[in-house]
Amino acid sequence: MAMGDISSQSKERTSLAVSGNQQTAKPQANERDRHDILGESVASSRAGDRKLRLFIQIPCLNESNTLSQTIKSIPRSIEGVSVAVVVIDDGSTDGTHQVAKQAGADFVVRHKKNLGLASAFRTGIDTCLKLGADLIVNLDGDNQYNAADVPLLIAPILNQTADIVVGDRRPSSNPEFGWAKRCLQRIGSWAISRIHMQAAPDAVSGFRAFSKEAAIKLSVLSSFSYTLETLLQAKVKQLTVAWVVIRTNPSTRPSRLARSIPEFLCRSGFVIIRTYYRQYPLRVFSFGGVALVGGGVIPLIRFLWLYMQGKGDGMVQSLVIGAMLITTGVFTFLIGIVADLIASNRQLVETVLEKVKRMELD
Repeated sequence: MAMGDISSQSKERTSLAVSGNQQTAKPQANERDRHDILGESVASSRAGDRKLRLFIQIPCLNESNTLSQTIKSIPRSIEGVSVAVVVIDDGSTDGTHQVAKQAGADFVVRHKKNLGLASAFRTGIDTCLKLGADLIVNLDGDNQYNAADVPLLIAPILNQTADIVVGDRRPSSNPEFGWAKRCLQRIGSWAISRIHMQAAPDAVSGFRAFSKEAAIKLSVLSSFSYTLETLLQAKVKQLTVAWVVIRTNPSTRPSRLARSIPEFLCRSGFVIIRTYYRQYPLRVFSFGGVALVGGGVIPLIRFLWLYMQGKGDGMVQSLVIGAMLITTGVFTFLIGIVADLIASNRQLVETVLEKVKRMELD
């Protein structure tokens, strides 16, 4: 089997050098009017023109012990779909890229140094789109997920009922999850559910599928992980998210995403907060402004009440504190207005970026 070998030249730019006779397919769908790209692809496939192109991307960091088993477990024969495997080697030092080639990966992307899971995910999405993907599935290299469930994962996208499908590992009952991990999963899923206004049974699951439209629209900015940010962006970008129960394999190693549970909580919380206020700045700053103004009104009323009773002497501190809190609250609200204007400009930039991506794929 011919394979592609793609090497990273910088943190955000990757050069593509395909060896052998592997040919890169070019997108054929017309995307100018922002209509349903997958709908056209499905219609074309059903008409017998071609199979849908499914790319399974596997971000890896020193996964030479498990990567071969992961790749070989991927189903290569799915009705109406052609399957290709793209491995993103995020600066591994154990020969992961060589194992990927030997195991049958169609394309291997290499980062010269470790850039983090989110960067590897972005590189994978960009590469799959450039290679002509109609659907993209993200799979971990540690063989945690049962790759035989790929057809279940992409079914809602093929049926055009979802843009993103997340594999639900059933954390509350999965024997591979310890009590601490179950508690963390429950807290994280609850937070995402409250913000996303939709049940999120396994918010940090990395086994997920994306339609071409979703892959184009999503822009992961976090340097930590893509799982939470993509779900939060899906709501803003009006992408439909579905959940499918999947199977898992016995754990082969502890998670490397964070060195400890407190670090994972802090970094995940920062991603949630940062993504939320980036999308809804006026709401966040307005809430803070109202809280400050409300807190300032209380001592101000206290001062006025005592002053009317002739007991205002010595209570000037209440007046000062109240005035400071109200002033700070008003300025916080004004900052929210400015941040909302910046967010609107950012949305315009994202729209331009989306159009540029479509032009590159034409």
